[in-house]
Amino acid sequence: MLVHVLLYDAGQDSEGIHSLELSGQTVVLMFENRDDADRYAGLLEAQDFPTPTVEALDREEIELFCREAGYEARFVSDGFVPKTDDERMMLAPPSANRDVTNWQEQEPEQDQSQVQGGASKDSESADQDLDDVRRRLEGLL
Repeated sequence: MLVHVLLYDAGQDSEGIHSLELSGQTVVLMFENRDDADRYAGLLEAQDFPTPTVEALDREEIELFCREAGYEARFVSDGFVPKTDDERMMLAPPSANRDVTNWQEQEPEQDQSQVQGGASKDSESADQDLDDVRRRLEGLL
């Protein structure tokens, strides 16, 4: 089965995959729907995060990569509805991103990853983030 993931510098030696820090675990999102992956990439770009490329890859290949790297692969199904604050981050990135302009030098043990932080939030902060995302999405319409 093909899934859609967000890659940086696709096809180059410095290629990396987008990931999140959720509850202390590095998570790689695998989108079933290409439109959902494109939307997520657009939200990252709107936050001045480097623009990722959406690539369709074999789900088993991504899951194997994640297991070997100590990451968790999470599948975002078509029509996914979040039930927790962590799951909301699977639909919209947090407003605070880790600086990754030189991620290869900063995190050599994660040479295949592009890491975004700021995932654990209290409910008031999560509500503010959700409102911020809504405003940005409305601005895109």
